[in-house]
Amino acid sequence: MNKQRLNQQLSSFALSMFRKDFYGIYHGALSAKTESNRFVINTKEAIFDAIGEEDLLELYFAQDYRWNDASVDAGIHKGIYKQITDAKFITFSMPPFTTAYSIDHNLITPKDFFGNQELGQITIYDPKNFDDWYDRAASEIPQYFLSHKTNIMVIRGYGVYAYNRNLHEMAKQLAILEKSCRLLMLEKKNDNDGFDY
Repeated sequence: MNKQRLNQQLSSFALSMFRKDFYGIYHGALSAKTESNRFVINTKEAIFDAIGEEDLLELYFAQDYRWNDASVDAGIHKGIYKQITDAKFITFSMPPFTTAYSIDHNLITPKDFFGNQELGQITIYDPKNFDDWYDRAASEIPQYFLSHKTNIMVIRGYGVYAYNRNLHEMAKQLAILEKSCRLLMLEKKNDNDGFDY
């Protein structure tokens, strides 16, 4: 794959996710598999509205000095790429409505047409103890994807992990998920306010 084109795709995706508040200034992760044993991922200092070539590192599965500058999520991405052959792109994001909805619910059952058709019901994963979450995440996240036969994982109070073979499809699914959670929250607010529309 043309590395310059890949970098442009990742930069464009990151900017779009940043504008939707899915990524923060230094919060989020985005990667692409480049070979069977390597992938490109953002650095830990990356600012997602302006990802340039210097903000992306190519890492081998065998850790070396470059891993010191990589996103804190690099080990999780490596675990997914090693276990899931369909994973070409991976992202960790924190869409505000999806993350907020995950705090008080166990399931996301979209009531809108696109969420229902595209996603169906999504189980929210409870990481339980945040203190050792990063020690467990590199094994628990790929295992969840495999055992639930899904490519989206909503983690309670943490955010969303997703992978796909196509970057645009991944963006579309995340946008639909966020819209569905926003609508569910608006519906609940309207019910609580007692408004009858």
